[in-house]
Amino acid sequence: MGHVRAALYLDFDNVFGGLYRLDPEAAVQFASDPGGWLRRMSVTATSEAPRRWLVLRCYLNPAGWVHHTDAAGEQTRLFFSKFRPWFVRAGFDVIDCPRYSGTKNAADIRIVVDAVDALSADTRYDEFVIASGDSDMTPLLQRLRRSDRRTMIVSPADAAEAFTSIADHVLDSQQLLELVQGEPVELDEEFPVDTAQGGEAYETFREVVSAEYTAATEPLNMASLAARVRTQLGQSITDSNWFGFGSFARAVAGLKLPELRMSQLFLWDETRHDAPEPGATTVQGPAQPEPVERLAAQLDLPRLPQKWWPAIYETLAAYVESHRFNLTQCTSWSRDRLRDQGVPVSRGAVAFVVRGSAFGGCPLFRLPPPTAAEIGAAFVDNVLSRAESIDMTFTDEESTTVRGWLLDK
Repeated sequence: MGHVRAALYLDFDNVFGGLYRLDPEAAVQFASDPGGWLRRMSVTATSEAPRRWLVLRCYLNPAGWVHHTDAAGEQTRLFFSKFRPWFVRAGFDVIDCPRYSGTKNAADIRIVVDAVDALSADTRYDEFVIASGDSDMTPLLQRLRRSDRRTMIVSPADAAEAFTSIADHVLDSQQLLELVQGEPVELDEEFPVDTAQGGEAYETFREVVSAEYTAATEPLNMASLAARVRTQLGQSITDSNWFGFGSFARAVAGLKLPELRMSQLFLWDETRHDAPEPGATTVQGPAQPEPVERLAAQLDLPRLPQKWWPAIYETLAAYVESHRFNLTQCTSWSRDRLRDQGVPVSRGAVAFVVRGSAFGGCPLFRLPPPTAAEIGAAFVDNVLSRAESIDMTFTDEESTTVRGWLLDK
């Protein structure tokens, strides 16, 4: 049986630290059983054959640590060096990367040097897996692409689009934790291709379009609606070519929505909406305010109706109030409850909010559990902070608009 010759470079501090901010128990499981998730990763997001790991390198700061609550409820320091034996046992070459400054440990530089060296090795590596969300390695991904090598990024944080867009595959925090916990990994590539009637992706497509069509007070712009659907469903749209229909318009027509009428640019309900004027290219009122649309374009902020945002925060708050936090369970449970409420949001959009809240200073595993208002405020703070980090500038009025839209105020 053939195999994909693969090299894995893991920035331990980056990945473990990112996971720990989302779900401490899952992060410890990731670090304590690398052999388990490594075996599962060998057959995940690979369309040809299982991966054969020819290079396994873990770059770790031996003096690094995080605050950890032990079984007795005491705060202790959990040192990264504790996990070294488990990675050695799993076949990793563990490379010490002590800090050279207050925040940097040079792991990214070591990874770049080692990966570029591997390009000139006698062995040809088919795929490079970079486990890090550090966008400083964007030039490395560009170099690997120029050498016609497949790449996969594994990142628990919302990495910059300039970084992730270069990779052939991206495993986010949700998918990584599914790997760690031995659960089926929900990948866009796993949705059926060339079938209009099967799979969760098509059902989400049906629910999203139907909900927007029902709620619309005027004709819907086809291009804007298609963009929002793409944000929700991602690569499954491209892989299936609109579920076998070949275009967004034909996929919508296949839903057989009641009283549907369509033109080249719009769709509308002929019993509730006035038909667009001939030659019209827009309808009154954009789907989202311009500053929010910029965030959607630059940060992959899900394009959701304004009323859906507080529903997500409230559902997440209800989950953490009644459950012991587990990220994979949280996103699945919340998605299902939201759909029961008539909010057909994707699991990925829920996970986007969970990550944003955690990195905004309000992790959902916190005790006492955060409220919906706290989750929403932390999420919005994180969105604006990420925008600032990539030099997106907003006036005070635009920032107020963003907060008003995402918090429904």
